Amino acid sequence: MTERTRVMLVDDHALCRSGLTELLEHRGDMTVVMATGDPAQVVPMLREHQPDLMVLDLRLAATDGLSVLRMIRSEGCETPVVILTMSDSEDDLAAALRAGVRGYLLKDMEPEEVIEAIGRAARGEMVVASAMTLKLAQILQSGPKVSVMGDLVASLTEREREVLDHVARGQSNKVIAQALDISHNTVKLHVRHIMDKLNLRSRVEAAVFAYEYRHSPDGTKASDALAHKVRS
Repeated sequence: MTERTRVMLVDDHALCRSGLTELLEHRGDMTVVMATGDPAQVVPMLREHQPDLMVLDLRLAATDGLSVLRMIRSEGCETPVVILTMSDSEDDLAAALRAGVRGYLLKDMEPEEVIEAIGRAARGEMVVASAMTLKLAQILQSGPKVSVMGDLVASLTEREREVLDHVARGQSNKVIAQALDISHNTVKLHVRHIMDKLNLRSRVEAAVFAYEYRHSPDGTKASDALAHKVRS
């Protein structure tokens, strides 16, 4: 019997907490270990229950979700966070990605879509509501141009490129450590170096950067050269 994913909910609307708890526990094979609308309770609850994932509303009565996220990170809590919100604002999406969330979902999504996306996020994947795809693309247009991507990638070590490739697949640090047979702390160090060298602010941006580079002329040439080297 597989272990159920343990989720914590942070939303200041009791009806939303109750409905999402019902949805995840009875249709999503997950366990909601705690649900609260009080930001002051978040850090103590995270430390006590140690959930696999936190689902966080972007708009709270006393503050905003990203301020809560920054607070828990400053306290050393590394629990992955998925935003679940009514806001389809491009600015809110961009701010959430910069803050390092694992996902950005909308409350008007179909219930099964929410369950599936939260499950994928708990497994280490990055998830964004399909309705936000175009806005995500528009945000990324302001990123590094193809002409400078090659220089940025060239600044990475061979190991950092390997780690970036795994990040691009949406894999967690734990999974990457197992795949590369290195320690979890070493993966964290590589990821931090990658972010610094590529001037990125979240794993989502790193994954998109890797995808765009792979499909750019420079990336295609690099892939072809590697394939030729392997055949030789």
